[in-house]
Amino acid sequence: MQNIKPQRVLSAAEAVGPQVYRILREQIIQAELMPGERISEAEIAKSLSISRQPVREAFIKLSEEGLVQVLPQRGTYVTRISIASVMDVRFVREAIEADIVRQVVGEHTAETVRELRDQIARQRQVPQDDRAAFLRLDELFHHTLAAAAGRAYAWSVIESVKAQMDRVRFLSVDDIQIGRLIEQHERIVDAIAAGDVGKAEAALRRHLREILKSLPEIARARTEFFDGVE
Repeated sequence: MQNIKPQRVLSAAEAVGPQVYRILREQIIQAELMPGERISEAEIAKSLSISRQPVREAFIKLSEEGLVQVLPQRGTYVTRISIASVMDVRFVREAIEADIVRQVVGEHTAETVRELRDQIARQRQVPQDDRAAFLRLDELFHHTLAAAAGRAYAWSVIESVKAQMDRVRFLSVDDIQIGRLIEQHERIVDAIAAGDVGKAEAALRRHLREILKSLPEIARARTEFFDGVE
């Protein structure tokens, strides 16, 4: 039976399908559900005490993101990470977020800078072994930039395609990496506060290119996660 953690309970205030999707997406990204693992619609529905329809809807969305493969008459399986997909998504994300940060520099308020600095302080307080908590705060940081630029739709586009990139980022984050990412966040915010468009954009691009440094080594070390890597 799939391991649905007890803290991942469903809320009566929200539709069930999106919640099931988020639970399974998180488990795949955080390597709780491994590449090649078969996931059962019936077992997940039973473990959450729900009907199979919301689980089926979640499987469809996960399939659209390339996180699972639905094989008729055989079952649904967690996919391996496509390196090509990660590279494509990083390129798209950098292009969108570079424009976002340029806009934030021109339109930011003192409140925006305070919020971003507060988030960085919270990032520093994350326990060393809690990669998931740090990555949630990292996600919030980038979401806040998009919101400050009034680009909620642009962020939704990024969210819809970045799942494979998120899987690599979870595998790559360690104590040294977290410290480096926080320093990069600080450089982005410092440039925004100074009104320096060029520095803010350059800092953002360096930050999002960090994955290019770690991806080859991770793929070699964790071949079971990647497609086409021997």
